[in-house]
Amino acid sequence: MSVAEKAIVYASLILADDNVEITADNLATITKAANVQIDAIYFDLFAKALAGRNISDMLMNVGSAAAAPAAAAPAAGDAGAASAAAEAAAPEPEEESDDDMGFGLFD
Repeated sequence: MSVAEKAIVYASLILADDNVEITADNLATITKAANVQIDAIYFDLFAKALAGRNISDMLMNVGSAAAAPAAAAPAAGDAGAASAAAEAAAPEPEEESDDDMGFGLFD
């Protein structure tokens, strides 16, 4: 990310933090005060991209994803049969030991 890109992102965050509307003019004012040269088209792009969006909510929900859909429950009459079949189908795997292979930590 270039210095100009970082500057306009930071300017957007400053405006959002101060509850000031993110417009091309406001972005230009902040970046000019920071003595960063940015092409004028980027101010319009950022202003249009962030128009009507709550940046604070966007920042707070960056890592959260939509909840996974719940698995369908089995029919009420087949509950006993389904659980018995699930227990029979899932045998526990045996743990393998490395002792019988002849390998040791310092061999």
